[in-house]
Amino acid sequence: MFTDSHCHLTFPELIDTLPAIRQAMAAARVDRALCICTTLEEFAAVHKLATTYDNFWASVGVHPDNEGVSEPDVERLVQLGQLPRVVAVGETGLDYYRLGARTHADMAWQRERFRVHIRAARALQKPLIIHSRSAADDTLAILREEGEDGSAGCAGGVFHCFTESLAVARQALDLGFYISFSGIVTFKTAQDLRAVAAWVPQDRLLIETDSPYLAPTPFRGKVNNPSYLPYVAQQLAQLKGCSPETIGAQTSQNFTRLFPGAKHL
Repeated sequence: MFTDSHCHLTFPELIDTLPAIRQAMAAARVDRALCICTTLEEFAAVHKLATTYDNFWASVGVHPDNEGVSEPDVERLVQLGQLPRVVAVGETGLDYYRLGARTHADMAWQRERFRVHIRAARALQKPLIIHSRSAADDTLAILREEGEDGSAGCAGGVFHCFTESLAVARQALDLGFYISFSGIVTFKTAQDLRAVAAWVPQDRLLIETDSPYLAPTPFRGKVNNPSYLPYVAQQLAQLKGCSPETIGAQTSQNFTRLFPGAKHL
């Protein structure tokens, strides 16, 4: 019924209770999850989840915030991206939220890392999982510069945990990307984001937990896990004037369209 398009089950907050989480997922009718890689060092653990459980899949990538880790190159990402049950490249993108004393010029390494992921995704013909925080203009510009304009041969992908404006959402859709909403859409302070979510076409919509982070209301502040995904669907259903089951079915269909290697047989 429901598909969690983005979760971090290898993180220490969740991995030790995975059997209980899987039971809770089944009870909540969350029957698929994409386990996201954030460092090359983490990839083996993420991939093991995907090869151990028939309703988990994996991505490969290095999060833009992660420094002091193994730096990816196109060859390595392509090599890992060809392994069984790896269906996406990322999460990747740009994050200027924690610039601190650094300047835009100081983040050139992050922009180059993003380009590496885009080139690997295009070589693999597998979608990108885009993280963009306080960096929407550069994120969109680099995608365009690397040829990700929605035309034939593009990797495409999803802007995960979307928190940007309607204008950014429109541009992402124009480039052929999907848009995924997390528990943030349920927060009292997220009125503007709910307006964006109401506007996004249902056939380009995904849902996620980004667990262990961003637990939806009424669990805000607690450790998140994929079994809470229906609360995101419930909020979107209210915005769209339909049932949570309709959102679950539509977003699961969208997930399969975007990640055809993640069909649950």
